[in-house]
Amino acid sequence: MTHAKPQLRPATDAHDGQTFALWELGFRPFYLLASGFSALSIALWGMQFSGWLNHAYLQGPLWHAHEMLFGFALAVVVGFLFTAGRNWTGQPTPSGAWLAALAALWVAGRVLVLTPLAWTAALVNTAFPVAAAVALAIPFIKAGNRRNYFFIGLLLLMALGQLGVHLSVLGVVQVPGWAGIALALDVMLFVLSAMGGRVIPMFTNNGVPGAKATRHPMVEKLALGSVLLLLVADLVPLSGPGLAALAWAAAAAHLARWLLWQPWKALRTPMVWVLHMAYGWIPVHLVLRGLAALNWIPVSVATHALTAGAIGCMVMGMMTRTALGHTGRKLIAGRTEVSCYALVGLAALVRVALPLLAPSLLLHAVIISSVLWSCGFGLYALRYWPILSRTRSDGLAG
Repeated sequence: MTHAKPQLRPATDAHDGQTFALWELGFRPFYLLASGFSALSIALWGMQFSGWLNHAYLQGPLWHAHEMLFGFALAVVVGFLFTAGRNWTGQPTPSGAWLAALAALWVAGRVLVLTPLAWTAALVNTAFPVAAAVALAIPFIKAGNRRNYFFIGLLLLMALGQLGVHLSVLGVVQVPGWAGIALALDVMLFVLSAMGGRVIPMFTNNGVPGAKATRHPMVEKLALGSVLLLLVADLVPLSGPGLAALAWAAAAAHLARWLLWQPWKALRTPMVWVLHMAYGWIPVHLVLRGLAALNWIPVSVATHALTAGAIGCMVMGMMTRTALGHTGRKLIAGRTEVSCYALVGLAALVRVALPLLAPSLLLHAVIISSVLWSCGFGLYALRYWPILSRTRSDGLAG
């Protein structure tokens, strides 16, 4: 069932581009919050690692993983879904005071994990994805948009993973907190696979003349199905050769999918190429995950191929593209955008390749990649603050 796109009302201020519009649509506050937080969180991680934040509730690598998944990545996903959901359904998604309240809930979660208020932190952080799922379910159900119901389920799975982390730390359950992180990683991998399969071939064909990016039904089913099987395998849990074989089969499916999109034809179009670069990290992650299952390489190398590589590059690519498109600007990557793509891409490469090739240089890899990452997302936050906080350049609302 198809639905017409919502009619955009004219901006109420005659001087379009000058009126404050941060709460008009979901991508605006959440892209800005996610980019700024991402740039700062590495510094906070360094402070916690050095002992400056002695009273933090979530400590060490668990805090770092929790915040990058349930803070940074989840904020971008929610902002994107609130924005795309309005187009998919023709129904309003959170704006104004409701959107501001959800953003405040997210911010509260980021602060509370740095305090001794463990139960409050657990409740607030779990409430955010649940509230986002409810906010998304309302327009989806009203419009009968069953095709996208699964996004509601994915948000609830993120809530479950987050709750598991907190309950483990609180000693309520005996399951390790990292089990919740693993579930969230699998959910994010599925989100990237699902959305990437929808938008990357379309953006390639629209933005690159003669690209002819294609989708094969069987390859699509194998790529998405293999990710779901990995999720189930982590819940069982499966390990050793069985997990390695599954990860490598998934890698083959995603590599075949990516090659059908002909990424080499997008090299001269940075706004398209960055999305191909991001998706290319998925088969790399899956190959490395298989090696890690056999204890041939550290698990963290495979994990950062997904988080720093696939998630980081996809987020940057989508945040620039959708922010420009939904504020009435041309979809052209300028120097700022290309610099952001290069900084985040290099951060991922350094974080994955350097420890893999020279394990003794892990500390150097972490420092260098952190600086590159923070510069990339900090540059986005500074450059896009006026774009995200002001009305559309074409005078329309949204």
